[in-house]
Amino acid sequence: MKMISWNVNGLRACIGKGFWDFFRLADADIFCMQETKMLRGQATIDLPDYEEFWNSADKKGYSGTAVFSKQKPISATYDLGIEEHDHEGRVITLEYDTFFLVNCYTPNSQRDLVRLDYRMKWEDDFREYLIGLDRKKPVILCGDLNVAHKEIDLRHPKANMKNAGFTQEERNKMTELLEAGFVDSFRLLYPQRTDAYTWWSYMHNARASNAGWRIDYFIVSERIAPQIQNSEIYQEIPGSDHCPVALTIF
Repeated sequence: MKMISWNVNGLRACIGKGFWDFFRLADADIFCMQETKMLRGQATIDLPDYEEFWNSADKKGYSGTAVFSKQKPISATYDLGIEEHDHEGRVITLEYDTFFLVNCYTPNSQRDLVRLDYRMKWEDDFREYLIGLDRKKPVILCGDLNVAHKEIDLRHPKANMKNAGFTQEERNKMTELLEAGFVDSFRLLYPQRTDAYTWWSYMHNARASNAGWRIDYFIVSERIAPQIQNSEIYQEIPGSDHCPVALTIF
């Protein structure tokens, strides 16, 4: 089974930059998106072979997630069931026979870390949500998790120690998640691979020079890690400031 995750930074804009070309080429069984910035009816989407699931933010043109799945899941749920977290369209959970798929767009701590305290609350609540699912069956988490976990995961770690996405607080929360029984699929297969980034700032010609961050992930329950066949980063695919990432699992 092949799964794709992509922060499209506005699906309507990404459609105008070749989204469907990549979608058809990837031919994924499950295709997850973050930062869709739209409602279902705001773009022409004709996918007879896929089930569609959408979670849009209350605020128009902001955040949002979606999943296209060839296989109809047992059930679909949205958000975390916690009032303070459930207005930005950040989580879709699909239950299949042998696993839960969770598509997530983690809140950004923002400039000057104005949302860091909220981010810490989100991290704790989201981790407990995943642990609860994992008690029932294995979990596959994907999405833009808005953190570069280790120094190897961004080009300029020293310069970004106090910036959103690389604070010690955020990195510690990722460590806590992994220590709760989960595995970063890419680092499991490629523990020392450098220059493997999934997001680049639009400033300073960052993508051309590959001055990026790895903040998009597939994370799985430890007990299904042996089923991972590949974890890929499609750095060559344009259309967003993020590139797609993939997980192949049997």
